[in-house]
Amino acid sequence: MPTLVHDFSWPDRVVVGTIGLPGARTFYLQVRAGTQLVSIALEKQQSALLAENIDEILDHLMTFEGNRFSVPTSTPIELVDNDQLEAVQEQFRAGAMSLGWDPSTAQVVIEAHAIIEIDDDEDGESFDEDDANETEMLVVRIPVGTARAFAKRTREIVGAGRPACPLCGYPIDADGHTCTIPEL
Repeated sequence: MPTLVHDFSWPDRVVVGTIGLPGARTFYLQVRAGTQLVSIALEKQQSALLAENIDEILDHLMTFEGNRFSVPTSTPIELVDNDQLEAVQEQFRAGAMSLGWDPSTAQVVIEAHAIIEIDDDEDGESFDEDDANETEMLVVRIPVGTARAFAKRTREIVGAGRPACPLCGYPIDADGHTCTIPEL
């Protein structure tokens, strides 16, 4: 089965956003170019790691001797995007993700592959790897300024969840929290 690739080379918008209340949020990576809009579901941890690793790539490029690219140290104000997600229609849930750098275009490259659902056969035997065909993936290429803004917004979205209990560190739900202080 051929893979459907949602490919964005210079998107108009690329953001992580959420739907739902803290504790029950669904994270989405949403990309738009013109009228093409793709939303994929992510885990909170995937979102956090994506932002962290984008910043690491950009910070490394700034210190790389011979780097001919102008990498901003902070988010350019004109690239700040605090708007809500646009109409979300989930294309797929991200499984494996990769992050890279394309020096030919000076862009950070994000790839997200759909989770492949494999059912065991009726005998309970494991699946044949040849049957595991990827069906969708997202490829997004973004310039360094947009990447810096994307990482900043994503960190803010991830951090806007439930506050952590100062005693046990677990999230405090809206309806309260009971924690047991560990014995010394």
